[in-house]
Amino acid sequence: MNSFKTIDGRGASVHVSGGPCITIHYATNIIIHGINIHDCKWWTPSDGDGISVFASKHVWIDHCTMSNCRDGLIDVIHGSTAVTISNNHFTHHDKVMLLGHKDSYVQDRNMQVTVAFNHFGEGLVQRMPRCRNGYFHVANNDYTHWEMYAIGGSASPTINSQGNRFLAPNDHSKKEVTKHEDAPEGEWRRWNWRSEGDLLLNGAFFRQSGAGAGTFARASSLSARPASFVAAMTSTAGALTCRKGNHC
Repeated sequence: MNSFKTIDGRGASVHVSGGPCITIHYATNIIIHGINIHDCKWWTPSDGDGISVFASKHVWIDHCTMSNCRDGLIDVIHGSTAVTISNNHFTHHDKVMLLGHKDSYVQDRNMQVTVAFNHFGEGLVQRMPRCRNGYFHVANNDYTHWEMYAIGGSASPTINSQGNRFLAPNDHSKKEVTKHEDAPEGEWRRWNWRSEGDLLLNGAFFRQSGAGAGTFARASSLSARPASFVAAMTSTAGALTCRKGNHC
């Protein structure tokens, strides 16, 4: 996609599928709204992601339904920032969302991403999201399935988790919401990860780490609502069914 472009699927059933999907490279001011993205394949220059955001900024991905791509559903990498991922429905995928290129890519330290009002549904394994280096606000999402963990990261990201609902799987070894990647405990204990107002169900637990609340200012992008409202707030997550003449 080029800069200053919108894909708006309201009022139609739009599916991007079966080949390379959506790439946003060196672009700004992008909106992707109301479409279905699934079964994306490897194909140069695409790497099998549903949506690939590369060295871009001011990107809003909203009310999409995404599943079963060859690589990730959404990757935000290489210094991208000012990205909002909201009101989407994710299902049937392993590595859902990668935010940050690699641990050594220090340009991602300025990355700021908001993940809000999404439904992480059936058949998901991990990376909801998996964060590196930057500042991440994870707010008012509904997590009803994971097979490994929900939120993970490495390279000292700041993660502010607020007002989410986490329903742990029945497997007693998979109750932890978080996963600290590629670092000994002595290191990740200094990473700033906070859980505030999260609803932890069926034995779910969030392992907090790092400093006090003041460190989370850059990772706060909205005022999260109480987690008790999450079911209602995410009930229309995914591509909307719209009718002509009605608000959508």
